[in-house]
Amino acid sequence: MAVTGDSAVFCRRIITNGSDVSSKNWVFRVSANPLRFGFNAEKLKGSKVKIGVRAAVELGVSKSLEGSLGLDVVIEGELREKGFLGLRKTKLVCTIGPACCSFEDLERLALAGMNVARFNMCHNTREWHRDVIRRIKRLNEEKGFCVSVMIDTEGSQHVIDHGAPSSVKAEDGSIWLFTTEKFEGSRPFTVQANYEGFSEGIVVGDELVIDGGMASFEVIEKIENGLRCKCIDPGLLLPRAKLSFWRNGKLVEKNQDLPTLSTKDWSDIEFGISERVDFIAMSFVNDADAIKQLKNYLSAKTPKPIRVLAKIESLESLHKLEEIVEVSDGIMVARGDLGVEIPLEQIPAVQQKITHVCRQLNKPVIVASQLLESMIEYPTPTRAEVADVSEAVRQYADALMLSGESAIGSYGQKALSVLRMTSSRMELWSREENQQNGLQQRQLGQSLPDVIAEQICNCSVEMANNLGVDAIFVYTKHGHMASLLSRNRPCPPVFAFTNDDSTRMAMNLQWGVMPFLVDLSDDMEANISKTIDLMKTKGMVKEGDAVLVVSDAIPSCGNPNVFQSIQVKTIV
Repeated sequence: MAVTGDSAVFCRRIITNGSDVSSKNWVFRVSANPLRFGFNAEKLKGSKVKIGVRAAVELGVSKSLEGSLGLDVVIEGELREKGFLGLRKTKLVCTIGPACCSFEDLERLALAGMNVARFNMCHNTREWHRDVIRRIKRLNEEKGFCVSVMIDTEGSQHVIDHGAPSSVKAEDGSIWLFTTEKFEGSRPFTVQANYEGFSEGIVVGDELVIDGGMASFEVIEKIENGLRCKCIDPGLLLPRAKLSFWRNGKLVEKNQDLPTLSTKDWSDIEFGISERVDFIAMSFVNDADAIKQLKNYLSAKTPKPIRVLAKIESLESLHKLEEIVEVSDGIMVARGDLGVEIPLEQIPAVQQKITHVCRQLNKPVIVASQLLESMIEYPTPTRAEVADVSEAVRQYADALMLSGESAIGSYGQKALSVLRMTSSRMELWSREENQQNGLQQRQLGQSLPDVIAEQICNCSVEMANNLGVDAIFVYTKHGHMASLLSRNRPCPPVFAFTNDDSTRMAMNLQWGVMPFLVDLSDDMEANISKTIDLMKTKGMVKEGDAVLVVSDAIPSCGNPNVFQSIQVKTIV
């Protein structure tokens, strides 16, 4: 849609620094729909905040082009092929493992839409992780991709191990010994627990569940070093499996006071710092203090911002969900481990609640675990799995994650294609059926500039949707306004321009945000002209495209005031 002339946006008044503000509400009329900006007049007096709303202007290409435009070649190709509204907005995370670690495999995943590569530090050697991370960095540099890197800590978790290199089948009625006795190798029908006191508080008749239901046992006898159990639900025992105890249909809560981060985790974090990863996903987070501790440690150790995600996978984390979300840089809904601690039928409601809280608090959320579990072995997903993926997209999760499907599966690229096609189709359906999910906004900012930034982003999205513009452009240093725009889940994609590479990589987890790396100056009009010039030369925008422009540029010299504005521009 091309926006021309002053009919698109009527501005009754511009609020600027030092204005004599006498009214509490100002109406900016967009077509027939009014948008009301409710600013408190008293607070605005004497403020150093500038707000501008400009009518549509035509923007041509300048004669000279300076600088370059750093973007993902996949976004560039999709934009040329499908147009603005054809861009996928749900981000995709792939766990990297032996099945997809070569340079060629990683390139194929990147071409298929991988936004973030996840490394589970429970598996493989430090040298293996280093080599593969550096392959991804080389892909970005040499091939023009924009794939972020995430490491996932192992956590201080209670696990059991049968000692064999691969899975062991537990048959119905077979008798097994779960013991804290230390021994090398494997013994028939014997499983070693890695911590003392694992049987404390357990009584005969309790149920021992492996990996959330892979196999189940009934405790038939307590002995000195552990438990003798009878298999009541046959299944596979994987190496280093997780266990939980249940009594009368309820989880037996055991408080062993394990630290959130183990000695190995701290070593892995040091490794992540040295390899300049973009995200650290923290396992078994039970409170906000653990997240604060890690963020403070990272701030002291490295000038590069590394975002910390909290994995929600325990009852304790659910009890303290909001405080964990508030201090984290994002959340992973680890449904596999969470299913060990809560009844399976509660998982869908818990997932929806976590997703809603994250959006309220403006934090990206990843839905993870068993999305396409059958595709580890089979080339086609079950219809139920596709429905599960669609539901996560319908809930407006920021990202979907493959685990074993990509790490060890035979059909990792096909699984990624299923995620991409399913999310794209569900997003299109939501747009066609006008299913855009309006959020009852919770005000997050405390200072006046932060409150105004929220209001500008809220109104910008409503304006963009009403006008039917092709895209929203946001110029941002730290990505805050890009995240506020994403929070509102706009119909058009958000193109975020930043001169900070860490910010660019962090925005790979935000719904609908397409990050660009570009040199920015204090002259916002020059920034806008330059970026559109560069995009036009690449064939990414064309004459008649209309874009809504938002900025949070903070000049480093000259006028120290913050200048925030909304503009609508037509490309000619």
